[in-house]
Amino acid sequence: MPFAGWEMPVQYEGIRQEHVAVRTAAGMFDVSHMGEIETSGPQAQQFLQRILSNDVGKLAEGGAQYSLLCRDDGGVLDDLFTYRVGGDRFLTVTNAANHEKDLAWFQRQAEGFEVDVKDAHADWAMLAVQGPKARAALGGIADGELPKRMRTATLPMAGVATLVCGTGYTGEDGCELMIPPDGAATVWDALLEQGARPAGLGARDTLRLEVCFHLYGNDLSEDRNPIEAGLAWACKLDTDFIGADALRGAEPDQTLVPFAFTGPGIPRQDNPVKAPHGDGIVTSGSLSPCLEIGIGMAYVPARDAKPGTEIEVDVRGKPRAAEVRDKPLFKRREESSG
Repeated sequence: MPFAGWEMPVQYEGIRQEHVAVRTAAGMFDVSHMGEIETSGPQAQQFLQRILSNDVGKLAEGGAQYSLLCRDDGGVLDDLFTYRVGGDRFLTVTNAANHEKDLAWFQRQAEGFEVDVKDAHADWAMLAVQGPKARAALGGIADGELPKRMRTATLPMAGVATLVCGTGYTGEDGCELMIPPDGAATVWDALLEQGARPAGLGARDTLRLEVCFHLYGNDLSEDRNPIEAGLAWACKLDTDFIGADALRGAEPDQTLVPFAFTGPGIPRQDNPVKAPHGDGIVTSGSLSPCLEIGIGMAYVPARDAKPGTEIEVDVRGKPRAAEVRDKPLFKRREESSG
């Protein structure tokens, strides 16, 4: 299907099969549509500290960090991963639909800083290999040691120089691979031989929803701030990033919560929600392949955010019973038992 100017694979053998493959073995996603911005120069760190919500000063060389890109009023322009690939060289991964907007924002805010901002979208293909057996599959083609979680390493993968990042969007272990485009097919084919199964955008969405990872355009937008979205942990207000002033002391009327249906039905984005203290709206919803029930995330009155709170979701005119749950919605047996 078309997405942000790309032809994206929604599914290969089926969303459910691909979802289960990632939860039980190893799946791989072609996410080359994701954008990249390279920032370098003597003031690259100071510049990124000004525009990103997290504490970039704590990002060590070879490290990875999640953050928000905010407007002055605290509205979220995008959520991003930034990798410190060298002393004064950083690579930031953007959401595909926001890449041009983000790049223009970076360039505009860079005025006055001794920094070079480069559109690196065409420089990288990107594969995400995820699942309990992902590292075994990756190890079979890696010439060197894979990075730990939230770390990076530059390694030959199937002979192709690759920036290997210990990050992902599924709640499973694994790595994301930044590959020169002309080497991507070689790495993909080598991973197929190691038993990694192709997975599409459909499974990527159900996997991230089970573990309550945000999706920009659904759970995050310029009309919502990070505090409402439950992302205060990624906002270090003392760094004075753009938007910090607006977020200081913010006490939102609504907050984003995970929920699960207690009966039949599948929630969808924009379904109205009735909660004890007012109305809300579903931002993400689907049938969970692992839990086999309807799950989602919704903005509800802050007083109704406590797990166990009963809510009602209007699915095409039918009221469906649901309750607010803890994060993540999906837990492994060993996690849930202890």
